[in-house]
Amino acid sequence: MILLIRPTKPVLPPYDEYIAEIKSIWQTGFMTNNGPKLKEFKRLLQEYTDCPNLDLFVNGHSALVTALKSLELKGEVITSPFTFASTTNAIVQAGLTPVFCDIDDSYNIDADKIQACITDKTCAIVTPHIFGIPCDVEKIRAIADRHGLKVVYDAAQAFGTKLNGRHIVAYGDITMVSFHAIKIFNSIEGGMLVYKDSTLQKKFELYRNFGINYETSDIELCGYNAKMNEFQAAMGICNLNGIEAEIAKRHLLAECYAEKLSTIRGLTPFNYAADIRYNHAYYPIIVDEEAFGISRDDLHERLRERGIFTRKLYDRLTCDSAVHRGKYKQDVAHAEKISRRTLDLPIYGDLTAEDVASVIDEVAKIQKGG
Repeated sequence: MILLIRPTKPVLPPYDEYIAEIKSIWQTGFMTNNGPKLKEFKRLLQEYTDCPNLDLFVNGHSALVTALKSLELKGEVITSPFTFASTTNAIVQAGLTPVFCDIDDSYNIDADKIQACITDKTCAIVTPHIFGIPCDVEKIRAIADRHGLKVVYDAAQAFGTKLNGRHIVAYGDITMVSFHAIKIFNSIEGGMLVYKDSTLQKKFELYRNFGINYETSDIELCGYNAKMNEFQAAMGICNLNGIEAEIAKRHLLAECYAEKLSTIRGLTPFNYAADIRYNHAYYPIIVDEEAFGISRDDLHERLRERGIFTRKLYDRLTCDSAVHRGKYKQDVAHAEKISRRTLDLPIYGDLTAEDVASVIDEVAKIQKGG
């Protein structure tokens, strides 16, 4: 039997709800430039995250570049190579030099290896909470404080994750979140910066709007157009109503996966801690070729043939991409190993427990040669 199970699926609110939300745009005439929808979306996000210093952008990448430029950093940045292209590209686009630190079994930067990467040129640690799994924020903060470094988190995948009862965006000097369509929470496209130093807001506003200071009618820096529009904000307002229900659904699916995977040798899911509220934006597993019987790549292809679409995240480290290869310092042996073995299984709110059972049933058949 050929199934059709997608790797991910955008979260959409009820159609009538979104139409009702955007109707007032025709009445106000505002489509962009800090309109009423954006202001309302910002207020709701401040309430949801309990973080007052928060700004919105057209997408997460422009937000991350803005964060790095606004801090006026110079020199080297310690980062993870096991991430989406945006993290590394933003560092380079901000005029900084990435230094690639290895990861641990959480898929995140190995905090115990950061110290060895620090030089007199190091200015910051910029790293993702990959798959919505939190970094070791306490160790990273302690290292940063000892050396006077800034900490910027790429939480593109981590909206809704909570650590010690606090939203993950509350950690670090600045945290960026992406609201891209395939994220667990979306505003079609969109990005957010959460920050501790409220004086940064003025710089964020300048970078987001071409560098123009409307109080002086002058261009104060080389900015760009990174403003979120009203239609994006309206989608965010609608989807925020359902974020907790979406996370709850994914939690149940993750439990279902964990139970069923326990019967299959050679496949290891992440060991989720009981005291962390994960958003389950992804469901990564490690494929042990020797124990399972075939490689990660072969399993990915065999499942695709049966209509089950998985993702090989991230099978090419950013330090090995054509644009960055061989240019920067790196010691990433464990990341290289993990990148060859990680498979992201389908998980999204519209998936059912029966779908999960079908995925694992097909995996079991493949292992048995079926």
